[in-house]
Amino acid sequence: MRKKDIANKQDLEIIVNHFYEKVKQDDLIAIMFEHVNWDTHLPLMYDFWDNVLFYTGNYTGNPMAKHMMANDRFQMTKNHFDRWLMLFDKTVDELFSGKNAALLKERARSIATIMQIKIFGNEYVLK
Repeated sequence: MRKKDIANKQDLEIIVNHFYEKVKQDDLIAIMFEHVNWDTHLPLMYDFWDNVLFYTGNYTGNPMAKHMMANDRFQMTKNHFDRWLMLFDKTVDELFSGKNAALLKERARSIATIMQIKIFGNEYVLK
């Protein structure tokens, strides 16, 4: 059976929920999320990815500042970003297929690359 493409915010909520269940179980990055209040974080992520994919304007936060603060708490490495991306891609691929699914993964990779450049510098990321 062919998977459907991501069509709306509800589809993104499914992705986000499944993704973070994987994150919570991951031996490399779960520790970085131990302090997270999921009741507030998940709705923010629904709005964030809804805005990333569908340009809804629902998200008004500053993800770069949040990741800089997270890096101060727990020193992130390229391996952490790579694992995050691997889990994200895997989750999207398990649940959806199509133009929007591919675009969501592409935008996640672009966002992660920009964050890494701002946190680590060009030389570190482009190795």
